[in-house]
This record gives sequence, structure tokens and C-alpha cells, in this order.
Amino acid sequence: MKVIAVKELKKYYGQVKAVDGISFEVEEGTVVAMLGPNGAGKTTTIEILEGLRKKDSGEIYYFGKKVEEIDETIKQMIGVQLQKTAFFEYLTVYETLELFAALYNKKVDKQRIKSLIELVALEEKAKAKIKELSGGQLQRLSLAVALVNDPKIVFLDEPTTGLDPQARRHVWQIVEDLRKSGKTIFLTTHYMEEAEKLADHVLIMDHGKIIAEGTVDQLINSLDMESYVEFWTDQPEKLLEKLEGTVLLNHDKLQIPAKNVEEVLHKLFDLSKTLQLKIDNIVIRRSNLEDVFLKLTGRLLRD
Repeated sequence: MKVIAVKELKKYYGQVKAVDGISFEVEEGTVVAMLGPNGAGKTTTIEILEGLRKKDSGEIYYFGKKVEEIDETIKQMIGVQLQKTAFFEYLTVYETLELFAALYNKKVDKQRIKSLIELVALEEKAKAKIKELSGGQLQRLSLAVALVNDPKIVFLDEPTTGLDPQARRHVWQIVEDLRKSGKTIFLTTHYMEEAEKLADHVLIMDHGKIIAEGTVDQLINSLDMESYVEFWTDQPEKLLEKLEGTVLLNHDKLQIPAKNVEEVLHKLFDLSKTLQLKIDNIVIRRSNLEDVFLKLTGRLLRD
């Protein structure tokens, strides 16, 4: 079942085409990740779906029904974690969840609030005031708030930004558990590793358009490239001229796509001798979503 369908969605700000006629669908019980650099239109898209922004044109369907406005009926069925959330500083973690639960006109279930606090590993901070929480703890609290109404669809906008690696993996586990419980997750992220780990379906967005979509494997296989050779050199410009497909990653680090790694390395070492170049820090790795994005846009996601 398609829980969300978007057709030719547009949102312009003067000459800036933030969302430029995009279409996609979200299947029930899946994790859909929307990738793209800052300014690609990810947050604008998700905020339109959440009812926080008005679309200029296009069609939005929830559970097969066309909606012109994201009304209270829809809002009761969705949970939202924004990039940045402001809470009342002098409320405790428990009181904050209690407050948001009450906003849904439902009887406050103390056991559910306790379970949410445990889910996001804030048991020790349940009685702590918001102003006493770290950035990572606030991020986890905002995730608990997004789940307080037991939503069918959960929107997560950059859910692990600012988290340390351990906290990030904890959030990933929560997302996987939510999917197993039948929830639908729509997340935006600029972490390729996050999308590869979590997503059943990936949408890659740039300059307001969806430039590619599919499963992680489908997108990576579209490269028709087994591996990549990355290395440092003291004269990258010379190799960029000589080796077809070579890309400058940053500073003096280069990347070469390789169907045959041995052949590429042999050619690389021959050129280093001929051109008298220094080669160091060679890494051979499998293709990933970062490579897909680089091929499609000519730049790295973090650029």
C-alpha cells in the first residue's frame, strides 16, 4: 500500500526553485531516505508533506486520498522530528513528553511515556530539565516526541546530525525497530552511510529535482563499476590529464573508478614512474552511494 504519493510538487521562492516538479511514492512499512546536499530541497519537501509549508502546485496523496491541505486528520497519523526543535527549558524530559502527548487530545499514557524514554535511552535524564541536556540528548528527545502519538508515518529530518557515532547507531537501531513494528519512515539525511544502512528506497535530490531513485543496490549497480582506487599524490593535475574518469576528491587526493583493480594499479604505478610523481595512501574500496551522487552531480554530497 502506498501511504504517500507526490506528483509534480513545486515550491519556488522568487527565482529559486526549491522544489521543482518532483514525483515519488512511499510504500507502507518501509524506510525511504531522501539524500542531497544542503539547499537541494529536502527540508522544503518534507515540510510541505508535514503541513509546515504550502506547496505552489502539485498533488499530495495520503493513504490513497488526495489532500489539498495537511489537516488535523493527517497530523494525528504522522510524527515529526525537525532539524531543530525548541523545548521549554524548565520542563523535565518526562514533562515535555507529557505535554506533547496532551496536545493530541489523547489520555496521557504514563507507561507509554516511560517506554519512549527507555527507547531513546534517556532514563537517567527523565527528571532532568531541558536546559541540562546535551545536544545529543535533545536530539533523542525530539525523536521520542515524534513518536508520542504512535504515528503510522514518522518524518525524520536529519535525525543524527550532531550525534557521536555511538548515539548515531542507537538512532539507527530505533529506526530499524520502528520499521519492524510496521511504521513507515521518511527521512532526509546527508549521511550516505545512514541511507545505505537503513533505507529500503533512496531518493537522490539536487537543485530541487529528484535525479535518481531506487534501492541502494540498484543505484550502486547503475554505476557498472566494481571498485574505486583512492590515493594521494603530490601532482594531482598531471594524473587528471592522463587517467580517464579520475576525480579530485579534496586537496591532493584522487579517485579512479576501476572495473579491473589490478589493471588500474599497474597503469597508475607506470605513470608515477614516467611522470615522477609521489603516490601514497592507496585505498581500494567497493562502490557506494557517494559514488552514485558524484557521478550524477559531479560533486561530493558534502560539497
